[in-house]
Amino acid sequence: MATIEKRKLDDGTTSYRVKVRLKGYPPESATFSRLTDAREWMQKTEADIKAGRHFGASKRHTLTDLIDSYEKSAKHKELKSAKEMRGRLDWWRKQYGEKLLQDITPGIVAQGRDVLINENLTVRRRGDDRVVSRVPLEKKRTGATTNRFLAALSSVCAYGVKKLGWLERNPVERVSKPKENKGRVRFLDDAELPRFLAACRKHSDLYLAVLLSLTTGGRQSEVMGLRWTQIDLKAGRTTLYAGTTKNDDSRVLSLVGEAFTLLQERAKVRSLTDDQIFPATHKAKKSSFIALRTPFIVAMKEAQITDFHWHDLRHTCASYLMMNGVSSLEISKVLGHRTMAMVSRYAHLAPSRVSDIGNALVQKMGVA
Repeated sequence: MATIEKRKLDDGTTSYRVKVRLKGYPPESATFSRLTDAREWMQKTEADIKAGRHFGASKRHTLTDLIDSYEKSAKHKELKSAKEMRGRLDWWRKQYGEKLLQDITPGIVAQGRDVLINENLTVRRRGDDRVVSRVPLEKKRTGATTNRFLAALSSVCAYGVKKLGWLERNPVERVSKPKENKGRVRFLDDAELPRFLAACRKHSDLYLAVLLSLTTGGRQSEVMGLRWTQIDLKAGRTTLYAGTTKNDDSRVLSLVGEAFTLLQERAKVRSLTDDQIFPATHKAKKSSFIALRTPFIVAMKEAQITDFHWHDLRHTCASYLMMNGVSSLEISKVLGHRTMAMVSRYAHLAPSRVSDIGNALVQKMGVA
């Protein structure tokens, strides 16, 4: 039902107040100085509401309302990165949380992007009096980090469009993203690898975990989270099920060499009450991640390895595959990359392969 109410103002002019009420939808109203404008708005609004095209909710809800609703949703709670995402959404809430959704325009989002990439970072520090304060760092956010903040806001706005109907369009989609660096590629070279493996050999759990990471290219969470139910010792492979990987895709990894031999030996004495290959230690119930952190650091120092992280074992796997002529497509399948962009970082490690392809081409054409 829609009505138009004629009003006489104190200055003698006339206004027309339109009210649109449809069952199941919140009421909408607007005021016009001309009757024709009031009738046009009334007809359009009524038609848009019936067709699901009207987004009057953007005039009533703030960005904070939308973020709060999103964080309570199952979609957000199921994310592995929910904790990190909450921190990024808190930044948007602090900056623009009080703004109505209709005011969260691409221009506002772009403004936030510029603030993100230019502001100085801070770190939490606890003083002698136990007071926690934030200390500025001589460091700014990278383009990649800024894009993660934009992605978090985009997820929220997409939820507002598709699930709640509070927004007509996602404003983040129309904002250009900062350029990202190609990414850090650090791998163990031919001199470093044997030294590091020799140092890791002194800790059985660490040695097996490192070998699995090197030979499968699995992420730390994928390797350390392996369970015996995923291992097929007869076929010599392990299956990473959907939901256990970073991108939620299932993947099959080949178990080869000494890593496979050590798994076979461990299977003979495995626990009957815990099916994890790397169970948490009993001491303080530490997770396997934490339990291996110290021996990993000790092995690095002993092998004189610097500027190296666990994830670089994955880079080492990819680098050696590339240097041995494995195609980028095959490497992407092994590592579980959905796009070739990540694999392209290793292309420079196979210059001879480019020459081989060129020589094969001219031979085939008979123009060698």
